[in-house]
Amino acid sequence: MLITADRVLVGSGTYLDDGAILIEGDSITAVGPRAQIAERAGTDAVHLAFPGGTVLPGLIDAHVHLAFDGGADPVATLHESSDETLLQDMRSRAEQLLHSGVTTARDLGDRNGLALRLDTEITSGSTPGPRIVSAGTPATSPGGHCHFLGGEISGAAEARDLVRRNIAAGAGVIKAMVTGGGLTKDGPKSWQSQFSPEELHALVDEAHKAGVPVAAHAHGTDGIIAAVEAGVDTIEHCTWMTSDGFDLPQNVLKQIIDERIAVCPAVSPHWQMLPRFFGEERAAVMFDLVRQMAEAGAKLIAGTDAGVQRAGFDGLVPTLSFYAHLGLPNSKILGMATADAADALGLGETTGRVAPGFRADLLAVDGDPLEDLGALKAIRAVVAAGRRYEPLEKAAR
Repeated sequence: MLITADRVLVGSGTYLDDGAILIEGDSITAVGPRAQIAERAGTDAVHLAFPGGTVLPGLIDAHVHLAFDGGADPVATLHESSDETLLQDMRSRAEQLLHSGVTTARDLGDRNGLALRLDTEITSGSTPGPRIVSAGTPATSPGGHCHFLGGEISGAAEARDLVRRNIAAGAGVIKAMVTGGGLTKDGPKSWQSQFSPEELHALVDEAHKAGVPVAAHAHGTDGIIAAVEAGVDTIEHCTWMTSDGFDLPQNVLKQIIDERIAVCPAVSPHWQMLPRFFGEERAAVMFDLVRQMAEAGAKLIAGTDAGVQRAGFDGLVPTLSFYAHLGLPNSKILGMATADAADALGLGETTGRVAPGFRADLLAVDGDPLEDLGALKAIRAVVAAGRRYEPLEKAAR
């Protein structure tokens, strides 16, 4: 397959003008000027031309929950669904992600390994969807955040056992619910920690022995500090909550930066509504904390928390507008949803970039997303592992 476009994003803020990409199987074999690459392609190659358009790496949503439906009460819907019904719904959500330009998604907690089953189907080609990096069953305390997913642990031995079981099932990341969360109404508050230092250290150690990264759900400042001390790889939400407000210790932020721990704020696609829910003053503080982390040099990656209330599976581009609102340049924001996210997920050598040897995960859009992020909504084609997918409206014709 030969893909040509007016612009090919080959680096952070760097375009190859009038460029071309050659794909064989599921991999990119060559990238360069149109005339040069077209010569290598031969006359029998399928040619996708996007005049006026831009080709960039497929987007990465680093925080989704395919088991949740994004409705008013996703936990109730989950409880009402059998595994087979839930898996069928997850197939539809995965396809929605794909058609919104997402070619890799990190699923940070599901039920009974359904996201792992879904990824197997996608890899085989029987189900359309992005590559799924699944955490399997998230670790939590007895009665803790998302305990209904089956990952309650007590003590270091149980922490290690859950990690081993998830990895044996195929998990590509381990999820630790280090603090409470709003989705679990009867659990600890969002700022309250859930694990002892021994439990958290055992969990991280067991995962790292197997070469698997750890993602820490952590709203509370105490939980964030504990996660950093334990050596996690990414911090999800990272809202710096306390029982009476917010507190971002600069020495902890420096440690996050020095140890290259990625932060996924998991901002809602409907972030403009947050002042209505939290109040103008509280929301302004929350926004400013993300700005502080970005300006200090923390490695931010993009995620939507798709599946929780009011967060659908086509919301990554609206989420990216939050970072533009904070004043981040578009080149940085695109990196958060491509190369930087791939690095944080442990996939930096295989996806997130347009380069020879990388997986053919690509997004073709009208316009120039470095000038206007809204161009990412004008999708002309998605290529995932070398397979082309038409936009839904075209496919329906």
